[in-house]
Amino acid sequence: MRHLLAALMLAGTLVMTGSANALTLAEALAAADEPHPDLRSAQADLAAAQADEQAAAARRDLTVNFEGILRQGRPTVGPDAWNADNSVRIVARKNLYDFSRTEYALGAARAEANARQDALLDTRDQRRLDIMARYFDVLLADQQYAADNEFMAVAYVAMDNARDRVEVGQMSRPDFAVLQARYQDLREMRNASLARQRVTRALLANALNRPGVLASDLEDPKLPNNNTKLPEYETLLPWVLAHNRRMLVQQQLLAAAQQRLAGLRHESSPSLDAEMVAADYSRTAITRDSVSAGLILSWPLYQGGRVDARIAREQAQFQKLQAGADRLNMQIAQNLLETLLEIRQLQGSSRPAAEEQIKYRDVALDRSRADYELELKTNLGDSMAQTMVAALRARRVEYQLALALARLEALAGKPLADIVALADKQPRG
Repeated sequence: MRHLLAALMLAGTLVMTGSANALTLAEALAAADEPHPDLRSAQADLAAAQADEQAAAARRDLTVNFEGILRQGRPTVGPDAWNADNSVRIVARKNLYDFSRTEYALGAARAEANARQDALLDTRDQRRLDIMARYFDVLLADQQYAADNEFMAVAYVAMDNARDRVEVGQMSRPDFAVLQARYQDLREMRNASLARQRVTRALLANALNRPGVLASDLEDPKLPNNNTKLPEYETLLPWVLAHNRRMLVQQQLLAAAQQRLAGLRHESSPSLDAEMVAADYSRTAITRDSVSAGLILSWPLYQGGRVDARIAREQAQFQKLQAGADRLNMQIAQNLLETLLEIRQLQGSSRPAAEEQIKYRDVALDRSRADYELELKTNLGDSMAQTMVAALRARRVEYQLALALARLEALAGKPLADIVALADKQPRG
């Protein structure tokens, strides 16, 4: 039994430490910029918005068209016969002024492109959060498996020893059945933990955009930022609202809607174009010009209810966007509050409680080890497993804290160093 417990302790240590070429958290987070489907979708949205911006900027560009006309005509004066009246023309036209409709269209398209750029950055932030969460899940699954495997092995030893005692009449069969049932329960938990190891690795592989490539070993990160001192909620809230990427997206979409509304209100304004034409005709006439140039003023006098309907629809869209911005404002404020409270709870309560549990389990393990050496008790394996559970609890707290800080960075749209600098500027009370 002594050799078995020593082997269990060594196995648990190997699971917790990992190998020299283990995947690191920094390497995993670097995959946030790789072409994951979420990132590619956001990049496609940005490319489409940039194309719309180019199209809006080109609304007043010079256009050159070639026209070829095959036609038969019968003159009103002269021979009463049908004659060929063919022509070819090259027409160059450029808008000189459209009463700011192009400027408004360009402003709307540019605001949309800016919104998609911020959305792309937000997608990258969410990718980093997802990768970090999946990375920690794998580490926790490994540590949970080590603890469950330890409990199962101890239960197996107890059951195996009890089987001999039953045969010599030192233990009743009902008592032995209790040990058997406990072993089976712990074996089920251990096998579930083993399956969880595979599932979490598959989720991490998908997050890294490497489906099917399961990481064997992960390095346990040190997480030095977990002791960061943060500013108060009242100080941080307006700063976060000013830099949050999703809020910036919403504000840019509102700006685009305003620009489109302004452009629609000028749909009834005139438009001034310059036109140059070079032509050749199969039938000559003194009223025809081979080359001509002129200014064309177009002024819509009546367009029915089409413009009013488009304005009404754009106003409704603006109101919807404004409601979305107000809702997002409340969500960000609530998320920030919950995140700060979670960080302070983890730093101020969860971490000290986990550390005390580790100290207690270390003392209990030393006592069990001493009793084992004196052959007074045989619960050393169980004490080792409880010690691993205490260590797992402490690491879970640190992982949760690191994730909460990463969510705070994503909320603020700025690095943690900028948030800490804001805390340093707070007046000391």
